[in-house]
Amino acid sequence: MTVLEVSGLSKAFGGVQAVRGLGFTLAAGELLAMIGPNGAGKSTCFNMLNGQLRPDAGSATLAGTSLIGLAPHAIWRLGVGRTFQITATFRSMSVRENVQMALLSFHGGLMRFWTPAAARHRDEAADLLARVGIAELADRACGILAYGDLKRVELAVALANRPRLLLMDEPTAGMAPGERAALMETIAGLAKRENIAVLFTEHDMDAVFAHADRLIVLNRGALIAAGSPAEVRADARVREVYLGAGGAH
Repeated sequence: MTVLEVSGLSKAFGGVQAVRGLGFTLAAGELLAMIGPNGAGKSTCFNMLNGQLRPDAGSATLAGTSLIGLAPHAIWRLGVGRTFQITATFRSMSVRENVQMALLSFHGGLMRFWTPAAARHRDEAADLLARVGIAELADRACGILAYGDLKRVELAVALANRPRLLLMDEPTAGMAPGERAALMETIAGLAKRENIAVLFTEHDMDAVFAHADRLIVLNRGALIAAGSPAEVRADARVREVYLGAGGAH
């Protein structure tokens, strides 16, 4: 089933065309990698899909519902989760409390002052932490966690709205090679088991080619290639503008 459908998406900043006529689809349970050199338009595309930027032209629909013109919180409520290159957690709060805050927002309980926040959605938070592999860290403060564990906390928070689509901006940035592989395996497993569509950007080509079902490649805002990892790796234009002669970036 197609979850995300993008057609003719375009955005310019002054005289710079950041994204031009971009189109692609993404199915439930599929991992789609969006790659390209710096300045290719990847972050601009994410910000349009997330509601932080309004496109100049084009369409983007989530299971048939248009995302264009909606605010980020409205898109989040439709079932779009997002993680960022740099993690953002409440450092003084525990891992569980960070996830509980996201659950309180999703369930509309932030203003219910008569019930202590720490007592609500504990079981659901515990389940999310188990799904991302850090159940044992629930009571630790985020401020003392290793960076790789913080990435998993962020993933648990992104799952709090029961997403149909996850937008992941360089999910393994700043992590050691072993941590990168383990996190991507977790993400891929969640996508397949729970039918979550995942669109991710990544500079680690090992992670991309090991886990992406398909790739789309941008250069100067335009789509220059799309296909399976093998097809993209063999594409002469992709090798010229991004991968290099050795086939890796």
